[in-house]
Amino acid sequence: MSLETPEIKTGWLTLRRYRVIAWVAFASLYVIIITGSLVRLTGSGLGCIDWPACNEERFVDVSSPHAAIEQVNRLFTGVVAASVIAAMAAAFAVRPRSARLVRLAGLMVLGVVGQVVLGGIVVLTGLHPLSNLGHFLLSIVLMTWAFWLVRGIPAASNSAQEVCDWWLKLTSRHSWSLSRETRVAALARYVLTLTSIAIVTGTVVTGSGPHAGDELARRFDVALTVAARIHSVSVIATVSAAVWLGVALWREARVHRHITAAWEIFLLLAILQGGVGYWQYFTGVPIVLVAIHIAGSVAVWLAALNLVAQAQVKAVAQ
Repeated sequence: MSLETPEIKTGWLTLRRYRVIAWVAFASLYVIIITGSLVRLTGSGLGCIDWPACNEERFVDVSSPHAAIEQVNRLFTGVVAASVIAAMAAAFAVRPRSARLVRLAGLMVLGVVGQVVLGGIVVLTGLHPLSNLGHFLLSIVLMTWAFWLVRGIPAASNSAQEVCDWWLKLTSRHSWSLSRETRVAALARYVLTLTSIAIVTGTVVTGSGPHAGDELARRFDVALTVAARIHSVSVIATVSAAVWLGVALWREARVHRHITAAWEIFLLLAILQGGVGYWQYFTGVPIVLVAIHIAGSVAVWLAALNLVAQAQVKAVAQ
């Protein structure tokens, strides 16, 4: 029996080829988070003072370094939009077609449209921290959909039903129980939940800190030290839950061996991310470390999603 990814006989767009399209969309969504952070970190948030045009005189303006940086980020949005639209169109054409892939690709298109609108609000509100916060959190949502999209493409060693339906189990009360039968999967979900809280509190730290995107931009009326401490508590809680999960995996090593690799990746990234966070805080939040921390936060979130996905696949199999 062949273990190859299913191929179609009547058309060119196979699941294997669709996987490439989905990964391109995934990568572009990740890259624009980094370029967007560089706009803020370089003080170029109001390099273009209008929207959708750069200013009243020019639609595209690269006459100053700040305008050029902001303009490049805006133009890259077109690349992102093209990649997610291609993913949605291809989801209709791929054979065998998956309704779930179509829905996820469609959500990604809507999310990018929302990002364009939010980007305009960010500029028109003078980089208000709430609009910046919403901009980043929507990026995290988009990365989540992109993860589910690439994860939902059946692979040779996975059951398509298992891969496509694991996330539906999140709504089951029993699946959050810490009983022996569901403990590992439940702890993985708790890790994911705490990771989301850490990301939200991290955006509050960003909204209270010095890198606002412009010298005159508003900041949250929260002391940076207070916001940082709250964020630190959420990170410690996340790592603690991950350690608890590690103990549970160790006790049932034979049963959950395949989850261990996902757990190790998450714990490593979480510890590194925490280390960078403390490093940037005690060194005056230098731009390079902040950029690494932002990129790392997305990586940690994706690792948490993968951890839950691996745990849930095992739970479904049982």
